[in-house]
Amino acid sequence: MSATDLRTHAEEIHDQFSDQLDIDVDDVEERLDTLVNEYKVPASEARRSVVNTYLDEAGMDRDQLGGTGGSGNEQVTVSDVDAPEEWVDIRGTVVELWDPRADAVAQVGLLGDETGTIKFTKWSKSDLPELEEGKSYELRNVVTDEYQGRFSVKLNRTTTIEELDEEIEVGSDSVEVAGALVDIQSGSGLIKRCPEEDCTRVLQNGRCSEHGEVEGEFDLRIKGVLDDGEEVTEVIFDEEATEKLTGITLEEAKEMAMDALDTTVVADEMRADILGRYYRVTGPTFGRYVLADDQERLTGTVDADELLIKARSI
Repeated sequence: MSATDLRTHAEEIHDQFSDQLDIDVDDVEERLDTLVNEYKVPASEARRSVVNTYLDEAGMDRDQLGGTGGSGNEQVTVSDVDAPEEWVDIRGTVVELWDPRADAVAQVGLLGDETGTIKFTKWSKSDLPELEEGKSYELRNVVTDEYQGRFSVKLNRTTTIEELDEEIEVGSDSVEVAGALVDIQSGSGLIKRCPEEDCTRVLQNGRCSEHGEVEGEFDLRIKGVLDDGEEVTEVIFDEEATEKLTGITLEEAKEMAMDALDTTVVADEMRADILGRYYRVTGPTFGRYVLADDQERLTGTVDADELLIKARSI
């Protein structure tokens, strides 16, 4: 991160807390600089960490934190959302609503515009009006988030919702790739994530990079590599996609790990079933990854080791 970017982030954080805390922009910038340049923390993680520090000092919840001036936020499209912890305004159509999996969530679903779709979450304690499937809205002062490489927006107490008369056409941001699954990378199978609100980091040896040692929540994930003979594509399968791909549910995976006293048996079992087989995967892209929304097994098998060696030499 350049010095200019550091200063911009520092000024934005300062503006968010200037009414609650007596802080100096230079101090904020110094904290960011230490994390990014001395400890080599990614910029988004550094910003999140500094914001959390000031939230603690102010005795505030994250959803009490406003953006940079309410209606002064940047108006963005779905495809513009490419970093967490940014306060934005966004317009779109509610494409689909899902059943919330936690009492803390009032509504969860998919918001779309002409550039694609993005997940949204509305917290129960935000006390906001209900969004309806098929209707278009302008959502002001929402915060961006990231989970498994996929971005989302969160509605909070400071968010305002305006129903629009116009119908916003929803475009597709999906790609389709096909090939042999030649590798299942580390961090696949039965994993644990940080249980803290708004944090979904995968734990390493029982520790979250932000919240330290925590009692993690189990999840399923596969990070795989597809090879079509000419190029390789890295694909991430979330819990739902992993269950469909392998036929192993989260509960079954936990039982397997408990019986063996070892979580690695889950990835080993999955690897034996799916490695070397052909698949067609459809989903949005994030960096070098395709995020699997849908997949199907095609006929045929290959020597995965031989193809992977060839792929790594490309």
